[in-house]
Amino acid sequence: MPPISNRKDAPLPTARGIRRACSKELYRTVKRLKVYVPEDALRDGEALYYRKVISNLIWIHENRSNRKLLCNWWDENVRDELAELWNVDAEHLSNAFRDAFGG
Repeated sequence: MPPISNRKDAPLPTARGIRRACSKELYRTVKRLKVYVPEDALRDGEALYYRKVISNLIWIHENRSNRKLLCNWWDENVRDELAELWNVDAEHLSNAFRDAFGG
């Protein structure tokens, strides 16, 4: 039997799990940006990313094994708002996220 994460009937992640995953992904992204992001802007960015993921949870869950597709979704839905919030170049942010996320 395949692992639970690869099965079609895998349960949706919990809100806590989603929040922690979003936080880790953005932490790794900021490390690769090599710029200072203030703590309050980082918290606001995590909240923004969390809201976007929750609003598209079913689609993200169905495509959880396709990192490239998830990165493309991130570029379309999260990148520009986050770049504006953090005052960084959107393309540089996209590259840092793809490097951190693996897509």
